[in-house]
Amino acid sequence: MRVHFIAIGGSAMHNLALALHAKGYHVTGSDDTIFDPSKTRLEKKGLLPEAFGWFPEKISNSLDAVILGMHAKADNPELLKAKELDLTIYSYPEFLYQQAKHKTRVVIGGSHGKTTITSMILHVMHYHDREVDYMVGAQLEGFETMVRLTEDADFMVLEGDEYLSSPIDRRPKFHLYKPNIALLSGIAWDHINVFPTYENYVEQFDIFVNEITNGGAIVYNQEDPEVKKVVEGSPNPIKKYPYKTPAYQVENGTTLLQSPEGLMPVEIFGKHNLNNLEGARWICQLMGIDADDFYEAIASFSGASKRLEKLAESATSVAYKDFAHSPSKVMATTRAVKDQYPDRQLLACLELHTYSSLNPEFLYEYNSALDAADTAVVFYSPHAVEIKKLQPISEEQIAKAFQRDDLVIFTDPSKFKEYLFSQNMENKSLLLMSSGNYGGLDFEAVKSLF
Repeated sequence: MRVHFIAIGGSAMHNLALALHAKGYHVTGSDDTIFDPSKTRLEKKGLLPEAFGWFPEKISNSLDAVILGMHAKADNPELLKAKELDLTIYSYPEFLYQQAKHKTRVVIGGSHGKTTITSMILHVMHYHDREVDYMVGAQLEGFETMVRLTEDADFMVLEGDEYLSSPIDRRPKFHLYKPNIALLSGIAWDHINVFPTYENYVEQFDIFVNEITNGGAIVYNQEDPEVKKVVEGSPNPIKKYPYKTPAYQVENGTTLLQSPEGLMPVEIFGKHNLNNLEGARWICQLMGIDADDFYEAIASFSGASKRLEKLAESATSVAYKDFAHSPSKVMATTRAVKDQYPDRQLLACLELHTYSSLNPEFLYEYNSALDAADTAVVFYSPHAVEIKKLQPISEEQIAKAFQRDDLVIFTDPSKFKEYLFSQNMENKSLLLMSSGNYGGLDFEAVKSLF
């Protein structure tokens, strides 16, 4: 089968390209620019485009399918040529569904925790040599790619993102997977540029639950009021399995999980991560993994990439970086680090980087998000606000939104770096939260502080 990728360099897109190449497909692609690690990984497999840009001549009737990435625009020259030739055009999630329609589809949805829960499930399956197909939003230890597609696997585990499918398909990705088994971890307003009201955002999860196939099942976090309302109010005749945070305790910086065999040390920490673990346990059970086998495997799970990832540690201090950017994730992550090291001062830094976080109306959702930190720092780039064509925001607006009189605010990357490297990290925990990089912060250099 001959498949062409428009915008092959994206994190998800290049992984799908690699998976199809491994499956024996003839893969080509284009993009206007490609950065590492995508560039090196595509080059290694002979899939890197010879030149950057869009080339309509690459599109012909010899193609069986065109896969369109979100990075492309609706007027992309290659897309227009594909439409002109009436070729089959798939969004990323549409194509994944085609690959998985004869398998048992397990879809992990929610505003937060879905990458971690999907990663936990895959870790457990890998530990016990259970072959499953998958798509996950982070690079995992022991897994070569973020996407695996085979003919033989009975299950496909999919991280169910609620963001749009493609420039010409405005449906959320997770509406297209039609799960047999699903999980819903939490609902907290996000993607304000796409879902302008909270009600509109919640509606997407109503649709997700109602798309679960007849006779299917959903595992859901009963501690989240909105999740509970959506799932328990759904008329879909499916099995519904609620879960909640399991019993655990923290001793000397180690989290001990209550298991059937007693207290068991785990490498992850934070109430939200233990809640994620319990959701993963239920899904694994529905996939045929019993409790004893789950606990044996999960003990060695150290986390998904960029999710509470330990940067450095000394005898009296530690540094983590985390992908957290939405208010609920920021609050949960900050609280997790403070609870894990209660006797240390917590310096929590947050970069406002996404469309939602830089929107003046949405800013107020961050009220109390950094309250667990002893010192709270917010960094944002006025230039990024300009590029995203958003209304300007002031430092006063940010201070008011977070409701902290002592909030430290930076707009200059060099001044933020100077502040960070001037700190005495003795008896401190440092938490760096962002989906960006603070205007070019060298995370490797941060390690020198510890």
